Amino acid sequence: MQPSVTYDSKTIRFHWVSAAMILALWVIGQAIDFFPKGTPKATAQSVHITLGALLVILLAARVAWRFQGGVKLPPVDPGMMGKLATGAHHLLYLLMVSVVMVGLAAVWIRGDNIFGLLQIPEFDPGNKVLRHNVVELHGLLANILLGLACFHAMMAIWHHRITQDGVLKRMWPGLTTSPCLPPLSSPPLAGQTNYPKRDC
Repeated sequence: MQPSVTYDSKTIRFHWVSAAMILALWVIGQAIDFFPKGTPKATAQSVHITLGALLVILLAARVAWRFQGGVKLPPVDPGMMGKLATGAHHLLYLLMVSVVMVGLAAVWIRGDNIFGLLQIPEFDPGNKVLRHNVVELHGLLANILLGLACFHAMMAIWHHRITQDGVLKRMWPGLTTSPCLPPLSSPPLAGQTNYPKRDC
């Protein structure tokens, strides 16, 4: 049996749903202050908090699946670039967890009302400095996460268009690649850091 050259379908779904939720959360977070005060702003805030809570559940399931049954693929480059890529992936996971945890802490500290159905009391009503600092930290971490995620996406496109080593196809199996590419099951030659291209 040949080793897998793509991630399993469940891992792929976890990846793309996580990416979509993170982008949606960031957009809503940036737009909340533009909503009129009252019901519109409270609803946007409730949607943001609810999506954040769902993301916590999704991340927990994603990590559990990774350790229990998800396909694990080695870096295409076994050298320094591969180590940097692995480190960037770990940093993405750390930032995702940090952003949602700080976000939930911010909700608890400042208090909130979720769709008028769940009232979360303020942790310290008179401590405006703490509330401000935690909300600012949440925003800063979210911006760093989005920036790193965008860099991650750009590197995936670079791999697909420039090095053509099949990295993006691991998470997007149906993606069309150049007919000049070797099959993903063909490993790079000794000393090479990417898959060799065929002559066209």
